Amino acid sequence: MKQLLAGLALAVMAQGAQASEDDIMRVAAKSDVASTMDALQAAVEGAGATVFARVDHAEGAQSAGMELAPAQLLIFGNPKLGTPAMQGNPLAGLYLPLKVLVYEAADGRVWLAYEDPEETLDDLRGVDDDAAYVAKMRMALIKLTEKAAGK
Repeated sequence: MKQLLAGLALAVMAQGAQASEDDIMRVAAKSDVASTMDALQAAVEGAGATVFARVDHAEGAQSAGMELAPAQLLIFGNPKLGTPAMQGNPLAGLYLPLKVLVYEAADGRVWLAYEDPEETLDDLRGVDDDAAYVAKMRMALIKLTEKAAGK
């Protein structure tokens, strides 16, 4: 199981290297990383989506003898939203399922962050970034992160 999570973390990190910070949406949280992530996971599951993994980056750093501020990543999805994108272009599977990072910034503030799905899927042929399923992904991320943030 740890190997699977480590592999997922590496895949996500490699994918994130190509993301532009302009495409990252951030929501300030009112609680610490662990509590905010618990709230996010509960919101995701309450909405009927599937949680595939919860990656604790700080724990991973600690296992390597390194320090990292608290940071956790939730990987989740809903096949009713993701499947149409992958039907349009199987490469959408590189960006799906959805991911939200909850992290503590250098100033001690906690943030939820995710890449806007419209921007994520924008360059894939066969995927219309104006499609209803992309708008639903975007709205789900907004609602879920705001709920987890305590708004």
